[in-house]
Amino acid sequence: MGYLRGFIDYSREDQQTRDPIDRIKDWGEYTIRLDEDELQRQGARCMDCGTPFCHTGISFNQSDIGCPVNNFIPEWNELVSEGDWQHAFERLKETNNFPEFTGRVCPAPCEGSCTLAINDDPVAIKTIENEIIERGFENGWEQANPPAHRTGKQVAVVGSGPAGLAAADQLNQQGHTVTVYERDDRPGGLLMYGIPNMKLEKETVDRRVKLLEEEGVTFVCNTSVGEDITRDELKADNDAVIICTGSQQHRDVPADNRDSNGIHFAMDYLTEATKSLEHDPDQAAIHARGKNVIVIGGGDTGADCVATALRQECARVVQFGKHPASPEERDDDNPWPLFPMTFKLDYGYQEAVEAYDEDPRKYEILTKAFETNENGDVTSLKTVRVEKVEEGGRLVTKELPGTEEVWEADLVFVAIGFTGPERDVLDHFGLELDDRGRIWTVDGTNDYRTSDDNVFAAGDARRGQSLVVWAIREGREVAEQVDTYLANETEQVII
Repeated sequence: MGYLRGFIDYSREDQQTRDPIDRIKDWGEYTIRLDEDELQRQGARCMDCGTPFCHTGISFNQSDIGCPVNNFIPEWNELVSEGDWQHAFERLKETNNFPEFTGRVCPAPCEGSCTLAINDDPVAIKTIENEIIERGFENGWEQANPPAHRTGKQVAVVGSGPAGLAAADQLNQQGHTVTVYERDDRPGGLLMYGIPNMKLEKETVDRRVKLLEEEGVTFVCNTSVGEDITRDELKADNDAVIICTGSQQHRDVPADNRDSNGIHFAMDYLTEATKSLEHDPDQAAIHARGKNVIVIGGGDTGADCVATALRQECARVVQFGKHPASPEERDDDNPWPLFPMTFKLDYGYQEAVEAYDEDPRKYEILTKAFETNENGDVTSLKTVRVEKVEEGGRLVTKELPGTEEVWEADLVFVAIGFTGPERDVLDHFGLELDDRGRIWTVDGTNDYRTSDDNVFAAGDARRGQSLVVWAIREGREVAEQVDTYLANETEQVII
């Protein structure tokens, strides 16, 4: 490494953020890039550890260790510390198709597994990664690079989220002709409509899609498989089909009056908010202006609903979670190098604290019922406090008598996760599913073949709800397997 005392002499600095009160007045990204000198110092904090866990990329005990796409993190950290951005870009692109996405929205399991994180703040890996790719675009290093030849093989990819995009990119670079089918009006999947603009501006997604198109990938939007195009047509026109439809079967709240007006799934709300940015944000189909908003669910999607409601000038926003608050430091059952399950004040919560002088999160609360008026509009929620207790060797959620409360609400968003992939495409293909409703593949870890001949699956539809970076890894790996399959098919024809 260029400077061996960097991790001793320099403190961690993340990307700066815009003032919370100012940024909730618009929909632009909330982060600000660091300057050159600071970025080189952050790169120099990488400590040349003997066994770097940051790029390990494995799952263990329902947690992540290191980067799932196995980024060469210590190498490009050193190159950045020396100001050699072009070579850092080249090393980054060897493992990650879309660093501009992971550099913005990934929770950075690499940082949780950084050796420096054992007793200090980890290297600002995510910040450096994002800066490398942005400089790649600005300096013309990242540009269209169509394959030199075509194999004559056709591949259809169903779904244009990160897994589908990665698979399309890899196979196109191998010379195969790739068509990506998307049911929405713009490519990108959850990158486009599941992640708010203030975390990932849609121009960034469009920029990547445009580059893929220039390289030869074809996108067909507003097309639902099973309605606008059939399984038989896809299989007849292509040598292989890859299903990358994600995991968007909503988990719901089993409570009285759930069908009341004003109760929406979080993803529907976020999608409508993003679509409204194309014309007039004030005309979003679901709008929070002047309303008391409650978000049910304590995860990242719920946090995005909080941030979106703030920008729509809600009267108040509260977020319920049934789990206790995360600890300030790692618990004994969450040791390094696992992803740290610790308390964080993410961007939306920071904004709420500044705007309303309180953290919107309320912990250990279970929704029991919704109350409505004579028009069927939701007016309030009935809740009860809960706690986790051990019974028979496992943790169960127990309601606490006497802790019932009523919360005023004009708008409610359900953000308690997903149960698996939606069934329309899967049933249309007649694909076998596993016991969790995911697409069954020959080997749940290393083999992406489904129960249908020449049909493959990758991403959340196969893996279950996960991170963008895991979707990219699955897209890369399924592309490698499809490429091998197509090569073998060609050899069989020649023989």
